[in-house]
Amino acid sequence: MSFSRRDALLAGATGLVAVPMLSSAAAAQSRTSSYAHSTSVDHGQSYRPGRPGTDYRPVITPNGATLDYRIVDGVKVFHLIAEEVEHEFAPGLTARTWGYNGRTHGPTIECVEGDRVRIYVTNRLIAPTTVHWHGVILPSGMDGVGGLNQRSIHTGETFVYEWTFRQHGTFMYHSHHDEMTQMAMGLMGMIVVHPRRPRGPLPDRDYAIMLSTWKLEPGARRPDPNEMTDFNVLTMNARCYPGTAPLVAQRGERVRIRFGNLSAMDHHPIHLHGYAFRITETDGGEIPESAQHPDTTVLVPTGATRTVEFIADNPGDWAMHCHMTHHVMNQMGHGFPNMIGVNARNIDRAVGQLLPTYMTMGHDGMGEHGAHIEMGHMDVPDNSIPMVGARGPHDYITMGGMFTVLKVRDRLTGNADPGWYQAPDGTQARQATTAELQRDGIDPSRRN
Repeated sequence: MSFSRRDALLAGATGLVAVPMLSSAAAAQSRTSSYAHSTSVDHGQSYRPGRPGTDYRPVITPNGATLDYRIVDGVKVFHLIAEEVEHEFAPGLTARTWGYNGRTHGPTIECVEGDRVRIYVTNRLIAPTTVHWHGVILPSGMDGVGGLNQRSIHTGETFVYEWTFRQHGTFMYHSHHDEMTQMAMGLMGMIVVHPRRPRGPLPDRDYAIMLSTWKLEPGARRPDPNEMTDFNVLTMNARCYPGTAPLVAQRGERVRIRFGNLSAMDHHPIHLHGYAFRITETDGGEIPESAQHPDTTVLVPTGATRTVEFIADNPGDWAMHCHMTHHVMNQMGHGFPNMIGVNARNIDRAVGQLLPTYMTMGHDGMGEHGAHIEMGHMDVPDNSIPMVGARGPHDYITMGGMFTVLKVRDRLTGNADPGWYQAPDGTQARQATTAELQRDGIDPSRRN
């Protein structure tokens, strides 16, 4: 792949003239092979700011946004504002969280390898804060650990961070001052750095998803940052189902999904139905093609990112969720007696004489709770969605939390939700007919 001298310009921030690239591809490779992180160009020179739509395909952050920037003397200038946010996790559940630029989580920072960036951080919180650029290789003084690399940013102050991206990949940013509190309140976001010279085909759809966990008691208005184990709101981009936006793709498109996990204590095995994908990157960089393997579940450890890619060749509505079963349930409680299999008729009859609306729940599982709440049969505390899912095209979807839907269609209009999938005749599970049972020798009343 040829490289034009026009791609290497005078660096406004440093005043250094770009050094010409070596013509030998082998020599260029030898300069970057010594790095553990991923690089695609020689970083002994400077580059013009990467341009969306020209140098990279912009990333999509479902339920989120990308941080705006301006270019000043060849430097991309960003501004993050740490502040309290009135945030909706899903319809019926809101809280006062912390975030950046009016959002929880903060907007995605998107750049190109070789970009010089200058990021201003204004603190409008009630407490000091910092920002750590998680996984990014940069000067020590820009790393953002309060007390170690810098003084904390006090209320009302604005600090400035500046460096050049010497790598590409998927990274994160978050507070690194009283991080137990501040990250539990929502101070985090994604960073996507595109390669200056991509080695493979660009994705048609490039998604970024931050995984996180919260403790929010039913009726409460603020997350509890002191929780260590009992997290009851599990989110993708700070939203829990049924508040998560679907991911969409047109049949035949190449799809990339970047997962970042800044949960306090939990890893997340994210499972995608209907597809096998390849795990192509970690937050350390690209995985060599020889080491990639097909999978249907990717484990995203806390404090790490993972990137997967696949071709959207199987149309339909496909669930994508954490496979820890309690992570797909909203505000689920515990410490209750196990009611599975209990015959509650006598209890209901006796208590119903005193409380006509009484109904024992849980004797056949937890799936009915959300449907009863939706239909108004069960009162719940204000500002709570305990075990709430959503009405699907065929029945009630008994999942919440860290759950969303990948919608693959033959034709799409932009990124709009295409609605529910209409399965072609003969391709959907249904109730068996008597004739079918007799034909295949199936007797439902038989006891083994």
